[in-house]
Amino acid sequence: MSLKRAIFIFTLLVFTLSTFAQTGNKEDGFKIGGAVRYNILSTNYESGGNKLNPQMTWDTWRLNVDGSLSGIDLSFEYRFYPTSGTSFIHHGYLGYGFSEKVYMKLGVSQVPFGIGDFASHSWWFQIPYYLGLEDDYDMGVRFDIKAADNLDLSLAYYRQAEPEGPIAGSNNVGQGRYSYDILPGTGAIVDGDGDIQGAAASLREKDQLNARLAWQFTEHWEAGLSAQVGGLYNTTLDRSTTSTAFAAHLTGDFGRFNLKTEFIHYNYNATSDDGDKLDVVQMGAYGYNYAGGEGYTGGVAAKANIYVAGIGYTIPVSWGPITSIQPYIDYSVVDKAEHLFHDTHHLIPGVMITAGPVYTYIDYAMGKNQPWLTDDFGKGLGSGVEDAEWNSRLNINMGYYF
Repeated sequence: MSLKRAIFIFTLLVFTLSTFAQTGNKEDGFKIGGAVRYNILSTNYESGGNKLNPQMTWDTWRLNVDGSLSGIDLSFEYRFYPTSGTSFIHHGYLGYGFSEKVYMKLGVSQVPFGIGDFASHSWWFQIPYYLGLEDDYDMGVRFDIKAADNLDLSLAYYRQAEPEGPIAGSNNVGQGRYSYDILPGTGAIVDGDGDIQGAAASLREKDQLNARLAWQFTEHWEAGLSAQVGGLYNTTLDRSTTSTAFAAHLTGDFGRFNLKTEFIHYNYNATSDDGDKLDVVQMGAYGYNYAGGEGYTGGVAAKANIYVAGIGYTIPVSWGPITSIQPYIDYSVVDKAEHLFHDTHHLIPGVMITAGPVYTYIDYAMGKNQPWLTDDFGKGLGSGVEDAEWNSRLNINMGYYF
């Protein structure tokens, strides 16, 4: 079945399920909000402690608009990252409820895949985020369907990745964005001798289909399955290959504990500009891509399994404005299909402190071949480094949300 035919059948199915009758009248009006976040950090990577430690940065500030007019909803968020010299849209969509059971989002929305919203408890996300498989946003149409009282189905078609934002003093393509996407740039191929060779790859994400089914089998527990099929278009070859990703998740609460677990298998099946199958593809976000310095120094393994687990414990308190403290530990690992590549490990013990509109994350982030926890940025999710060290970073992020 061709991708275009699948998209047509998907659209027909969604509109058949809907009744096209708006139920209830929402009150017209809009709310403007936002957030300001600051970061304090101290790194300890391969070269030892940074002489600039501890450092304080202005993490981000953002503006939000949410509301409804004549039954059509609007949700929009734009973010600014002064340290990275970039800004970009986080999400922006029009929402409409065809019935009590079918709701549409048209525009830039969160891709329905895996654990809803976040697979993590910490400020750092889990490792699927850095591979474009957690809290990802793309441009297209999404339908959320209440299939039964305890069964939720989400179907989506995304024509392309979210729009790119500007990067100060840079001509780099596609890096000014919130979520990680595959970009044109340098990929890599493992040749017959086991050597890694750089390869130009003019790639763009295109025509992606998503389906996510979540079953609330008790009041506090959810199990789910997700599937993602999309095109990776090579502009030089003028043809697409089909990439896939599948996930199974289990989340739930027991007492004051919250558990998040997930398994993901993905295959970013892509070709270089010469038509060769890539073992590493290029990705980027926040004004950076994984390529790093000159020549081939990084990227993302084209095929792998990801294992995710995290647990948090919420402690209600009454200490002035502080109402709760949540210690947690998040762990995830990337098991790469190419046997010459080295796994990525991501371990984040920490605590979140809630005080009215202020949320503070205190994390001791640790990683092996984690691209943001190393002096050799970008290489970890590609070939990685054999016998990589456990690097660490003490990170305190404080945000005021309004």
